[in-house]
Amino acid sequence: MVQLLRVLGDNDQATLDLSTDGRERRLWVRILEQARYTTILQLEQESLHPMMPAPALTVRLYHDARIAEVTEARPWRKVDAKNPYPNAAMHVPDEKHQWNSFLGEWLRFVREHGRTLTPIS
Repeated sequence: MVQLLRVLGDNDQATLDLSTDGRERRLWVRILEQARYTTILQLEQESLHPMMPAPALTVRLYHDARIAEVTEARPWRKVDAKNPYPNAAMHVPDEKHQWNSFLGEWLRFVREHGRTLTPIS
């Protein structure tokens, strides 16, 4: 995440081209809010199929602690720290942990398969 912020520089958004299995995909990175100790980013990947919604995560970066947490996952909803269980929407109690794990896997994938990061003015 820190590397993405460095490449963005003064720009609020960029695209990252990914290449796997001979297929090209695009990831959009947008800075939604930036403060002294935190930055809020939105990561959105190009949809793999018209019938599947494109995954998008809103991520809060804590600069001093050097950690990131998922605060929203689209098209689903805001990610709560803990969910009561059972619940009407059938969200699991450790959903926040699962989204943060997914973010880690997604960033590893981007690091391994990302080709070019292009800032958008």
